[in-house]
Amino acid sequence: MRSSFLGCGLAALMAFATLCEAGSNEITLESLLAEMTDLRGMAEFPDPPYTCRQFSSYDRAAKSPTENWFANSDAGHYLRVEDRDGRKEHVMMDADGPGAIVRIWSANPEGVLRVYLDGSDTPALTVPMKDFLGGQVPGVPSPIAAEASRGWNSYLPIPYAKHCKVTSDKGGFYYHVNYRTYPEGTPVVSFTRKQLESASARIKDVAERLASPRKGAEPPADRAKKLYDVAIEPGKKEVIARLEGSRAICGFLANLTAANRDLALRQCVVRMVFDRVETVSVPLGDFFGAAPGINPYESLPLGVTKDGDMWCHWYMPFRESAVVELHNMGEQPVRVRGGVSTVPYPWTDRTMHFRAGWRTEFDVPTRPMQDWNYLKTEGRGVFVGVAFAIANPVKAWWGEGDEKIYVDGETFPSHFGTGTEDYYGYAWCCNVPFMHAYHNQPRCDGPGNYGHTAVNRWHIIDRIPYTKDFRFDMELWHWHETCKVTMSVTAYWYTLGEARPAFAPIRAADLKLDLLPPFRQPKVKDAIEGETMRILESTADVGPQEIDPCSDGKHLWWRGGAKPGDRLVLGFDVETEGTYSVIARFVKANDYGIVQLSINGRAAGRPIDLYNPDVTVSKEVELGTFELKKGENQIAVEIVGANDKAKKEYMFGLDYVLLRPVK
Repeated sequence: MRSSFLGCGLAALMAFATLCEAGSNEITLESLLAEMTDLRGMAEFPDPPYTCRQFSSYDRAAKSPTENWFANSDAGHYLRVEDRDGRKEHVMMDADGPGAIVRIWSANPEGVLRVYLDGSDTPALTVPMKDFLGGQVPGVPSPIAAEASRGWNSYLPIPYAKHCKVTSDKGGFYYHVNYRTYPEGTPVVSFTRKQLESASARIKDVAERLASPRKGAEPPADRAKKLYDVAIEPGKKEVIARLEGSRAICGFLANLTAANRDLALRQCVVRMVFDRVETVSVPLGDFFGAAPGINPYESLPLGVTKDGDMWCHWYMPFRESAVVELHNMGEQPVRVRGGVSTVPYPWTDRTMHFRAGWRTEFDVPTRPMQDWNYLKTEGRGVFVGVAFAIANPVKAWWGEGDEKIYVDGETFPSHFGTGTEDYYGYAWCCNVPFMHAYHNQPRCDGPGNYGHTAVNRWHIIDRIPYTKDFRFDMELWHWHETCKVTMSVTAYWYTLGEARPAFAPIRAADLKLDLLPPFRQPKVKDAIEGETMRILESTADVGPQEIDPCSDGKHLWWRGGAKPGDRLVLGFDVETEGTYSVIARFVKANDYGIVQLSINGRAAGRPIDLYNPDVTVSKEVELGTFELKKGENQIAVEIVGANDKAKKEYMFGLDYVLLRPVK
């Protein structure tokens, strides 16, 4: 346990040195790099102040809560397309400065990325977009930029004094560009490629800290440490730290044991009172960002080890006093061991109190779609992240919904995203767990997206200040139209001065934990599964995709470039030669085409329209009666068009084929 409190404080010293070198308020590449691992500095309201907003490829059909608010065609939308030097450039961002780009994300980066600064016709940065976001460009190493679970992120800060425009010479992709805007007159040194060379030592240090984030943001070695070991009976509470003076909590470690540990992690609540105001009230397991249960991961501010150590490096300043309590709101005794570390912290007129709040909702229907609130608060402060958990009773994707963040009275969100997983830094509803200093998926049970999923994202370099109010909604946009999900969220933010409670008090009824059993997806009897057929001919990408409620939970998906006239030929085996009635079931969606099927060269019925507004499966379709030979037979699919309402991507999905002998 002692090793959890070792550290040297080098990150804070380097950040201070950078500020001294750059001047008190000058914004440079080096000063922004220093912010990327400086958790102490996040407890101070920004000076100079700034706003943080986002450009994205969200569906422009979403005009208002009463007009296409849940529109979902989120790729390929740009501010405009420009003709330059004989090429088309798709403009993703166009903003006046002074400012800085603090994050670029894409699910499918394409083309050459160009960043034009301060009105120049010559890009300050010209790089293949996929290489840049994947950490493959010299001077921008992983994990400052990296791909994780099919999501591509760059957190390299790109400052600009007057103006910034970002383009790609290819279109059709999903993107986010998050950026700061400083007050007019703020001194900003615009980015140049040469700065990557001059800042190489700093960049290497930041990359190493982000690669080992627990060590990279470890509190100073000279901190004061208070260890605790408490047994808490049901309905009781224990004070694990009572602190005085102008200090800051910089380390919090907890390890809980109980007969039912997963349940106890939900029913044991950590409460923190700073300067006589309760600012933290969260189930202990949820506070550390990977609930439900113990799901190991490592990030800059929070993490969990496989042995159950849960650690926190958020800085939590207090002017006069702080109290940390654990409340056992369950029905079993628990034991919690760990420590609380503090350092001296001078309170200033910019110092903020740390806050964390939690809410849950059980059995939420997936229709009608809704904006599910993560956080709503008033006053002044800085939003720094969320941890989200969902219990999903089907394999279908639950997170098609976009983030919508409103700052200081906005009626239209200044962050309007492209998908829940995109906000959390991954893509394509990928169920592979991943770790990064800034965003993580510690748990995804599967198969598909069935079961319990835990994701988090920390806004460190891309934190969002507000001066009047702040609201964060996430769309509940589920592929399955008739199921119910259970969701919980922990929000983390800082407030300057007094602030009203943002969350209702936690009740014992909120703390139940009904874990979903292992998934069992039925397979249609005697079905020849589409995903098991041999691919004999194809003019586009084809392969299996997990999707509920397909037989065996999967279908064969033909995607990515098909067009009218293209063919897909599949081989399937028949044990006994004879006459068979052939029946098939297909997947339907808003980007699927009209297809003509044939079996062994003979047309199988009329063209089939696979358009549907949402992802679903068709009824079983009678294709006709055919003479089938023993051994391999062929079923061919030809794209012949698309419904007028469909997105013209001409996709095709085959769930299964059934063969019924005809006497």
